Parts: sequence; structure tokens; C-alpha cells
Amino acid sequence: VTGASFFVFSGALKSSSGYLAKSSIVEDGVMVQITAENMDSLRQALREMKDFTITCGKVDAEDPQEHVHIQWVEDDKNFSKG
Repeated sequence: VTGASFFVFSGALKSSSGYLAKSSIVEDGVMVQITAENMDSLRQALREMKDFTITCGKVDAEDPQEHVHIQWVEDDKNFSKG
């Protein structure tokens, strides 16, 4: 599990790259590179406020290396008060 101050989602990953998606730590945030098709699905999920999972790693890998889970949670009004 990685905590981050920000996330960057890039839809510029080419299908021919051999990767499902790639993630990397950038300063105190996380950058996730996904295909344009996956970006369309991510945008739709965000509009509809639905959870979304991105599987990272090589296309031909037996076990994916990482998962990026975007989850909607209850609004906690008491978070970081003061």
C-alpha cells in the first residue's frame, strides 16, 4: 500500500509497449500510465463515482506486479480538522 499526495493518470501508453499499465512514484505522488482505452474507462468510472482497478505490469506476465485501486469512500468531515 502506498500513500500519496497526488496522482497523475496519463493515457499516452501505447498498446504496443507490452505493458497493461505502468506506475511509478514521482516525488510524493504516483504517476500511472495507461492506454487511451483504459483512460476512457477511468473517466467514465469517475463520472459515475464507481470504483476502478488498474492492473499494472507486462502483458505476458503470469502474475501482475501491481494494482491501482480507485475507491469511493464515505465523506469523513472530521478528517484533518484544525
